[in-house]
Amino acid sequence: MKEFEVYKSEKAAHRVHKLYRDYLNSWPIAHEEKFISTRFGDTFVIESGPESAPAVVMLHGTMATAAMWREEISTLSKGYHVFAIDVIGDAGFSAPVRPSTNTDEHALWLQDVLEALGLPSAHFVGLSLGGWLALDFAVRYPEQVSSLTLITPGGVADKNIIVWALPLMLMGSWGAEKVRERIVGRSPTTKTEQQVKLSEFSAAIFAGMNPRTESLRKISDDELAAIDIPVLVLLGADDVTMDSIEIERRLKQLVSQAEIKIFPGKRHFLGNQSEAIYGFLSEATRNSE
Repeated sequence: MKEFEVYKSEKAAHRVHKLYRDYLNSWPIAHEEKFISTRFGDTFVIESGPESAPAVVMLHGTMATAAMWREEISTLSKGYHVFAIDVIGDAGFSAPVRPSTNTDEHALWLQDVLEALGLPSAHFVGLSLGGWLALDFAVRYPEQVSSLTLITPGGVADKNIIVWALPLMLMGSWGAEKVRERIVGRSPTTKTEQQVKLSEFSAAIFAGMNPRTESLRKISDDELAAIDIPVLVLLGADDVTMDSIEIERRLKQLVSQAEIKIFPGKRHFLGNQSEAIYGFLSEATRNSE
């Protein structure tokens, strides 16, 4: 799939990538940016934290980039070797290809990513689509996943948002903003300079990208029951994209080491959860030693 098929136009792609570059230029901590090769094309990685520390791979949701981890990465990089990955076929700098989620191709892509980074295994943190990517990889290659942090993960109990989101997305920037509001809530009236930049960046993504329309492969009961690693699950009670109650029920029943937290009043995007993630990773790391 070509870049102009992921985006509505080459102009839209250029604008998103320019705003992304500007946002990364004010990244809050020391880091290294790199492109690594995979069978699906180049993948963009933001690497930070001590090289001797346990590895953490962070996977963002759709209509987003690795920049969504800005606040979490500052905290996690104090004690972990963090790799924030731009998912292929999305708004970042990685290859504009979208393999079907009904195949093993995303898992093969992640295998290539780990190999290129020299990681035999890692802790995985994923939000929404990124949560599905982490889950799908864990059930296919459990030996390469040390723990899972799943934030409003896809593929467990998804809601069909296309019926209301797609018509809005066809109504230009106004409709795109309404979709964004339903998913993440209204933007604060008073914003910092970074929040202004992020809002502009997010608006450009929602206005300029063609959304993914394929339903994620549902992770089966047997696959969930086979997960035998520490799992942290963070959910928003008012999520319009995922059925939080059903996710809690399935994971509590099937995943033996699942720790589940539901946040009242929160939607799909929960905000900075770095303290909860750091505490979970610290315990998971200690228990594996």
